[in-house]
Amino acid sequence: MSRWYVPLTMLGLGSIGAFLLSERDRNSLSATSENCDERCLEWNASAQSELDRIQAALSRIAESLEPQT
Repeated sequence: MSRWYVPLTMLGLGSIGAFLLSERDRNSLSATSENCDERCLEWNASAQSELDRIQAALSRIAESLEPQT
């Protein structure tokens, strides 16, 4: 099996190179990257909203645990 490592590696690198040199494939990578950016922004907003909700709940719990004077 070890005699196949170099040819398979070269085949894989050549395929990646051909993929990146194609105009259509570069455009699809660009579109995928932009889509990921949009999804990350949506997820960040959702996560921040959830963290704010958790912080408010923890604040209410902390207030209820404070000794009454």
